[in-house]
Amino acid sequence: MKRTIFAAAAVGAVALSLTACGGSNNAAPAANGGSASGTAAADTSSMPTVKMMVGGIDKQIYLPYQLAQQLGYYQKYGVKVELSTEQQGGVGAEDAMASGQVDMAGAWYVHTVDFQSKGKNVINLVQLSGAPGERIMCSPKANVHSGADLKGKTVGVTDLGSGTDELTQFIAAKAGISKNDYHTIAVGAGATAIAAIQRGSADCVMTTQPTVGALESKNLAVPAIDLATSDGAKAALGGTLPSAGLLAQADWVKSHEDAAQKVVNALVDTMHWISTHSAAEIADKLPADFVQNSTITKDQYVAGLNQDKAQFLPDGIMPAGGPKVIFDEEKTIGVDTSKVNIADTFTQKYAEAALKLEGYTAVSTPAGADG
Repeated sequence: MKRTIFAAAAVGAVALSLTACGGSNNAAPAANGGSASGTAAADTSSMPTVKMMVGGIDKQIYLPYQLAQQLGYYQKYGVKVELSTEQQGGVGAEDAMASGQVDMAGAWYVHTVDFQSKGKNVINLVQLSGAPGERIMCSPKANVHSGADLKGKTVGVTDLGSGTDELTQFIAAKAGISKNDYHTIAVGAGATAIAAIQRGSADCVMTTQPTVGALESKNLAVPAIDLATSDGAKAALGGTLPSAGLLAQADWVKSHEDAAQKVVNALVDTMHWISTHSAAEIADKLPADFVQNSTITKDQYVAGLNQDKAQFLPDGIMPAGGPKVIFDEEKTIGVDTSKVNIADTFTQKYAEAALKLEGYTAVSTPAGADG
């Protein structure tokens, strides 16, 4: 995948993107929002600075990274985070992190396995979701209701080789269909994914909210396969599928332990905030352009978030069994994981320290060294 970096102009200034592991062609700045305990006005000159790129920052599946900024939680815990987002056709957040162009990536946990299978020591520091938040949305004319029905169809994914591409292959394989039995095209998300369905260049697209809501409101597509919540992932794949997390190179983490812990503190506190607030309250804290734009109304955004809010983990803990499902996915699509140990792909220590700091109780059953 060839991608180009879209860097943030300042802390909390981001470009809109609607792609899971890939962005859209929409771009607008996101301003800082409210503060936590007045910390947004605090002096940041002595704080460590961390550059983080997110794989589509205005997508609902990735909302915790920006929400932490809006709540003032990064500053609350003493770290200045410069957020940016990847663009469609550009360098992916995980690749930008792995090449050292940014320090951290808000991206899918599965990429740790991909990188480690190629000798790149990338680890997951905190887990934000237990499901991809994705749905395979299909034209009613396509008559797709299961993975087996994808045979002979054209399926749009965010980008070739992206997490959505790999996940589509996994779903198809579970149904006895190989990637040669259907055609894959890159459609991004948002307006470009909608256009692919509208003009008939794709029978189905794998996408997330708010694109899902836009497709439904325009009567262009219906949900065929639901991976939006942990229950949906279990039904389709047989287990929890941990997705959005915080990725970094192990060497960078080792030399920036304090900064890494502070970022995780902010994100764990944000996950607790999400679990104790409504979809409408969450939407009110996000930048206006995230929740209402040319493809979605705010009411539709809130409705979609209310429907899929269960994908978010309340404690940042990697759920038991989740890594095993990811390894099953990787093996199924042909990734050589023989030299990758599950225990080396993620750590719970930063999330556990964050929970202890705030006196929160872990809700998830944690994954151990065996996943």
